[in-house]
Amino acid sequence: MNTSAHSKIYVAGHNGMVGSAIVRQLRKIWHVNIVTRTHAELDLCDQQAVRHFFSTEMPDQVYLAAAKVGGIFANNTYPAEFIYQNLMVQSNVIHHAFLSGVQKLLFLGSSCIYPQLTPQPMAENALLTGQLEPTNEPYAIAKIAGIKLCESYNRQYGASHGIDYRSVMPTNLYGPGDNYHPQNSHVIPALIRRFHEAKLQKLPEVSIWGTGTPRREFLFVDDMAEASIFVMNLDKRVYEQHTQPMQSHINVGYGGDIPIAELAQVVSDVVGYQGEIVYDPSKPDGAPRKWMDSSRVNHLGWHAKTDLRSGLSMAYQDFLVNDRLS
Repeated sequence: MNTSAHSKIYVAGHNGMVGSAIVRQLRKIWHVNIVTRTHAELDLCDQQAVRHFFSTEMPDQVYLAAAKVGGIFANNTYPAEFIYQNLMVQSNVIHHAFLSGVQKLLFLGSSCIYPQLTPQPMAENALLTGQLEPTNEPYAIAKIAGIKLCESYNRQYGASHGIDYRSVMPTNLYGPGDNYHPQNSHVIPALIRRFHEAKLQKLPEVSIWGTGTPRREFLFVDDMAEASIFVMNLDKRVYEQHTQPMQSHINVGYGGDIPIAELAQVVSDVVGYQGEIVYDPSKPDGAPRKWMDSSRVNHLGWHAKTDLRSGLSMAYQDFLVNDRLS
């Protein structure tokens, strides 16, 4: 069943960056009935609460964008929280979606599922072919488990119950709704905050973690939301023709990557900071390169629209208005 004006859609994690973007895009396309719950209203780690929610609301579709996320510092500091909370959220939502009769579900993963030294760009078939990046291995393990949950329910219940659970793996995301916490954020929001504060304080220099040489790919979050809805609504036969039962996830990226040093300069320019940028090689770099092979989703008909500088300008405006610290 594809999305229609009569669909009742549950977006798990609607207050997060990705979930809120999916809600925005859904409202642009269809007058659907969107169901949401805040963390205070529904703890997705609570199995009984999740069971009650699904048996009461009975949604037609689920976008599983809820997750505990963070940058290198957060992943290194709270590994137990990252693996436990993400495993619990995914297991509860996917299992109780199935029990309540949900046939269509989209799980959002992460590029960190791929091995640390994966040949670039990272293709879908690189999954489970090598050692993961140590700094975020617990989070990556949880996301891999989410993919395998979807595949396992498809394999066991696809024919008998019409289950069609899909997974998309986004590259590094940024944009409205991001987390700008000074320690627990990802690289772009962290840089936005750091350069903004340096500009206000007229600091002569800003220090960046690592050497600046690792390369990263960045995708504007509204583009990711469009891709999510696109993949969710692909004809089942088309989706199955381009995936495999035990390798069913689809990468979603911008199409190119840049060095962190170049990214920092662009962010500095967008923010208007005019001081010097220096690097601290005593801090970890993370993986040397992370660039997604998005040829599969591109071949299916989706392409990113927002260039990096335009996206960063919108992200900075969001920071100025909302200044999210948690």
